[in-house]
Amino acid sequence: MSFLSCEEMLTAARSQNISLSEAILRSDLAESRLTEAHSREMMRHLWQVMQATSRDYDPAQRSRSGLSGGDAAKVEQAHQEGKSLGGDYLAAVTAEALKTAECNACMKRIVAAPTAGSCGVLPAVLLPLARSGEADEESICDALYVAAGFGQVIAARATLAGAEGGCQAEVGAASAMAAAALCHLKGGAPEQCAAAAAMALGNLLGLVCDPVAGLVEVPCVKRNVVGAVNAVSCANMALAGVDYAIPCDEVIDAMGRVGSLLSPDLRETGQGGLAATPTGVRIAQALAEQG
Repeated sequence: MSFLSCEEMLTAARSQNISLSEAILRSDLAESRLTEAHSREMMRHLWQVMQATSRDYDPAQRSRSGLSGGDAAKVEQAHQEGKSLGGDYLAAVTAEALKTAECNACMKRIVAAPTAGSCGVLPAVLLPLARSGEADEESICDALYVAAGFGQVIAARATLAGAEGGCQAEVGAASAMAAAALCHLKGGAPEQCAAAAAMALGNLLGLVCDPVAGLVEVPCVKRNVVGAVNAVSCANMALAGVDYAIPCDEVIDAMGRVGSLLSPDLRETGQGGLAATPTGVRIAQALAEQG
């Protein structure tokens, strides 16, 4: 995709009187030289992998470190027992975010959306809607094009790498992508999708990348849940007509600047934040001794 700003995406949709997903698809086709059928088939494949990751989740499996695994099943069990808050959708979003992120920690197949460390956010908000019959495959894939469009702009204007921008660039970007995708899926206008993305990224501005023992597990897995729930709340606000004072492109630019100001210790080195706590250090030392 050739868009360098969210405003360019919105203008393309308005000027051609087409949906935001169609505008993003057309731009992608012009740049990739793929046929529409091929592009859509590739997007369907990504969606099928997201579904397969969730379907193949094994609650008994643990990561090599022993830090990850089984938590998604605990959330599902608690909801079945009436112990959770927020209703069926929120419980499902929480469980799905954990499932995919835990599968990543267990070295199973996932879709980096946009990164492996933030892989649970986007599927988490979409899978429950597909399972409940609220969204079919075509509408899900259209929403994924919207997510991809915002992800591409974030990559072009800032970064998607925790090593460059902290976790705001990974889970923050994924949350923005998911919020825009949800907003589009529920009939939101392009401007509402941009507002949802801006709110979601703005809410996580400054989020550091501080993996304990250098592994994409603690706090990464649980942050996927935060990114997913944040996306839902921001999509809901945007769909209700709530706007954001700062335009999406400016939020993205701010994220890039904040990332450059973060200490290297807070950018994926595993030297600061939670990784530098006494417990975080003990975990790292114990894993190092295990080899």
